[in-house]
Formats: sequence, structure tokens, C-alpha cells
Amino acid sequence: MSEAIYPHESVYNCIPKEPDEIKKPPRYVSKYRPAVILEHKLTKDAKKTMGPQKLELPSPDKYLKKHSKQPQPPQKSEDVHKTCTSTMRKPPVTARNNNPLMGIQTKRDFLQTTVMVPKKPKASCVNTKKGHKQLLENSGLVPKYIMKKDYGEVPEYLRQRNEAERKAKEEHEHFVKEQKVMKELSDEEQLATLEGLKKKWDELHHEYQGLPLLTDTLSKKDHKIRLEEKMSQLEKDISFFERFKTIYIPDN
Repeated sequence: MSEAIYPHESVYNCIPKEPDEIKKPPRYVSKYRPAVILEHKLTKDAKKTMGPQKLELPSPDKYLKKHSKQPQPPQKSEDVHKTCTSTMRKPPVTARNNNPLMGIQTKRDFLQTTVMVPKKPKASCVNTKKGHKQLLENSGLVPKYIMKKDYGEVPEYLRQRNEAERKAKEEHEHFVKEQKVMKELSDEEQLATLEGLKKKWDELHHEYQGLPLLTDTLSKKDHKIRLEEKMSQLEKDISFFERFKTIYIPDN
């Protein structure tokens, strides 16, 4: 039966009400729980790796003493005599009738060889007030490398590389002449073409600088875009001519 609903100001709302007891359903317990617990207990200690399961307790008379853990030298017995532990045998004693060789002469001048020749000191300079010395040979203060015989000459590897580049260029020019398809531009033609491209770029740039600031119509926008495209293309051509020394064009 549903409870009666009273207005908020009704006096029946002041009557204390017993809270409804909420009964929870029993917790689920698997029917295999006892078998799982038993199996876990049987195999619980099967993979222990922390030592034996049962240890023998030490006796009270074998307590830990001071310096007992330190390595002790072996005890010397009184019956063992001192013996030599060396494995190498000493040379035999010289016999009494073994006389040294006599009468050997040499041409070596012992007086001359024993004379002390003073060593020439290396050239050095003192660069601090405390007397710090620095050898002049590697200090850069005296000429060293300009005194070499091959100073200022082109190294051998550079000569070989230049010779290889020259041969490759000659072979390429010979191949192009045989094909009769491409023609190499001379230095005068390249210079004239480069000057013409730069002059054309100056004219377009002058025209671009004269454009109005406000591009409110489609024709003005299209004109500005065309000028920018032409100028960018001319800049690419100028950089191409300045970058490469040898340029080929179709031979028509």
C-alpha cells in the first residue's frame, strides 16, 4: 500500500517515520571455492626458491664472535720445515778452475764516449711574469710551414681531382658534339643573357613598385599576381645562370 502524501505545511510530516530497512541479497560464493582453496594450499610451497624449507637452528655455544668473519691465514705446524717455494733453479756456482778470458782488446775509446756533450736547449719564450715557458716551434711566433719545400704548391690530391674533372668534361663535350643535339653557350653569350634577364627584372620591378596600394578590383589583383610570377621566374633563371658555368641549349 502506498503511503499518503501530505502538503509541505501539514502537521503529519512532523511524525517521525521508521526508516525502511534495505535487505541486500546474499553475496555470491562459488561452489568451487573449497576445492580451489585446497588446491592452492597443496601447491603453495612447490616453487619456493628462498632456501630450504626447514633450517637447523645454531647451537648456543656457536655464537658470533668478533673478527670471526674475516679470512684467517692457514695455521703453521711445527713439524713442517721451511722450504723454498720458488720453482726456478739458481745458476750453478762457478768452478774454481774456470778462469776468465784474458788478452781481449777493443778499439773503443772509453774516454771519448764518456765525455758529457751538453744538450742544446730548445728555443722557447716566456709569456707570463711567473716564468711560464712555451716552445717557439709550435707557438706560431716563428715561421715554420713557409720554410717547407712544397709550401704554396697545389696538393697532389687536388691535382688528381682537377685532372679527373677535366677529362670528364672533355669526354662529355666530345659526346655532345657527336650527338649534335646540344650546343654550349660561350662566356659572352652567358653574360649577355644574364644582363638581359637582370634588365628585364628591373623593368618589372619598377612597374611593380608603381602599382596602387589598394587592389580593390579583379583586374588589379590579376595584374599584380602576373607581375609577381614573372619576377619569381626571372629570379630563378638569374640564379641558374649564376650558379652554373657550363650551360647547354638545344641546337636547332
